[in-house]
Amino acid sequence: MPDFMKKLAGLTLPFWMSEGEPGTLLRAARKFWSQVYGWVTWPVSQFDPLTCSEALLNLLAYDRDVTRFNGEPLALFRRRVAYAFINARDAGSVAGFISIFERLGIGYVELLERQPGIDWDVITVRVTDGQLADNPELMLQIIRQYGRTCRRYQFEVMTTQKFIIRAGWDQGEYVCYPASLPVEQPAATFGARL
Repeated sequence: MPDFMKKLAGLTLPFWMSEGEPGTLLRAARKFWSQVYGWVTWPVSQFDPLTCSEALLNLLAYDRDVTRFNGEPLALFRRRVAYAFINARDAGSVAGFISIFERLGIGYVELLERQPGIDWDVITVRVTDGQLADNPELMLQIIRQYGRTCRRYQFEVMTTQKFIIRAGWDQGEYVCYPASLPVEQPAATFGARL
């Protein structure tokens, strides 16, 4: 909340004047000056692509070299226009390209360059199957606009499968109790002769 709106909300009357006509006059003054503040700040807020009118958004998009593709939601188009300068700056590096995907709400992505067994100019974009299915046009648009020159891109789809492995530790004890049967001794025989 801007300082002016905080000061306007903080205006109070002495307790003996806070009821009746002076209180009503204070509420009316707050409402009037908040409307005036909105009128004064409206032109400045139109330069924000996330909140401006759609007609002005198209002008900002033209200025920032962003074209709306078929079926693109307005919220996504606003984000692409808002982050156009930052995305253009980050387009040259792997970390920057990953940041572009994160800013536009695509999610986790991996870029693999110069993989063995694949041509040196091929960059592998590793995404999940849901990301590719939800945003096929956006992915192609990002690669067209921010991809490196003289590079080819291929998508590699990762599918995650959840499974559960249970592991435990059995702390048993190994004890050996030997048993033996007593061997009977033959009885001694004594004899006597006379």
